[in-house]
Amino acid sequence: MGTATSARLFDRAREVIPGGVNSPVRAFTSVGGTPRFIARGEGARLIDADGNRYLDLVNSWGPLLFGHARPEVLAAATDALGRGSSFGAPTEGEVRLAEAIAAAVPSIEKVRLVNSGTEAGMSAVRLARGATGRNTLLKFVGHYHGHSDALLVAAGSGVATLGIPGSPGVTPGAAQDTILVPWNDREAVTAAVDAYGDDLAAILAEPVPANMNLVPPEEGFLAFLRAEADRSGAVLVFDEVITGFRLARGGAQEREGVLPDITVLGKVVGGGFPLAAFGGRAALMDHLAPDGPVYQAGTLSGNPVAVAAGLAQLELLTDDVYARLEAITIRVADAFAAAFANAGVVAQVPRHGTLAGVVVTDRPPRCYEDVVAADHDAYARFFHAMLDRGVYLAPSGYEVLFTSLALDDEDLATIATAAEEAALAIVT
Repeated sequence: MGTATSARLFDRAREVIPGGVNSPVRAFTSVGGTPRFIARGEGARLIDADGNRYLDLVNSWGPLLFGHARPEVLAAATDALGRGSSFGAPTEGEVRLAEAIAAAVPSIEKVRLVNSGTEAGMSAVRLARGATGRNTLLKFVGHYHGHSDALLVAAGSGVATLGIPGSPGVTPGAAQDTILVPWNDREAVTAAVDAYGDDLAAILAEPVPANMNLVPPEEGFLAFLRAEADRSGAVLVFDEVITGFRLARGGAQEREGVLPDITVLGKVVGGGFPLAAFGGRAALMDHLAPDGPVYQAGTLSGNPVAVAAGLAQLELLTDDVYARLEAITIRVADAFAAAFANAGVVAQVPRHGTLAGVVVTDRPPRCYEDVVAADHDAYARFFHAMLDRGVYLAPSGYEVLFTSLALDDEDLATIATAAEEAALAIVT
């Protein structure tokens, strides 16, 4: 499997792009080797610049429920582009997408469209602080909510991959109102709420964390967070950038039966285009300008091409989609677990609905520290062995598996065979 073209492109990229990539985890820093430069995607497959083909278990980090180049999504985006790429003015498409989101997500009555998950998370926190008149934010160690200053504190995902606890350039003042507690730790949450309750603006969480690999909430933990937010008068914010429209049409909150005050959305909602959103109860959202004093704006927010693609993908989410996607995810997770067991590798393959992960450790992780302590060198060997066999995994042991409905029975059999062989690479 040749990589000469990707290597040449990476060398060129490093001359003009920091690290040669426009998002850190793409650089293969955690796993080593040459990142693959992708030429195109077709259904369940990626094709790189050298012509190598891979079954894709990343799917642009989650947006592509139906795989690459889904005709309905491409047609909608192409049609919208033919009418103009950007207007900086309201369009009917924005209204239709907002209506679709509000109809699907149980806690949302009004929604504001933005361009990225980082922007949505930052804006949601500003709204919570502006609406409550309070300053303090409670977040969980290892949860990633984008790279805005106040939220880039003990984050997971790319930050964990690079071993950066926060980031230079984030001032103490920007982070001083962010309180950190371990995930799944009720006593720590209660202690923080007791200590900061009078000034606690928001409790912010990924309801099913998937940026420190996959560490689902323990039974009743989300309902406990809801109760603690109510007790303190804080706003409960669920970051559903990953889980929204992937775990269920109404996201993790629908699946888990716990409603937040504000929901942050991204990835699936944009159909693979740069689009995100945050929404909640009308009384809360009406604090935003121009109705209220909390300012948030964006020239490209509600971009007509991204809106059209997102709406087209949401319209494909029929009742059977999630059952089919979960069945595919189960087959992949079971294949990985069997491969590790047959190779004598002690590893965990956590799964929660349509999400799964791989953590080379001896017990199911329940918090960020458990994932940090895993054998990431072993994951790197597994990653490259799978890549050599034509299966593209996330180049980091802090990420999850993203399946798509484009995977067929033959693809799943190929993945299972590759996993059986790759698991042996960990021990040989």
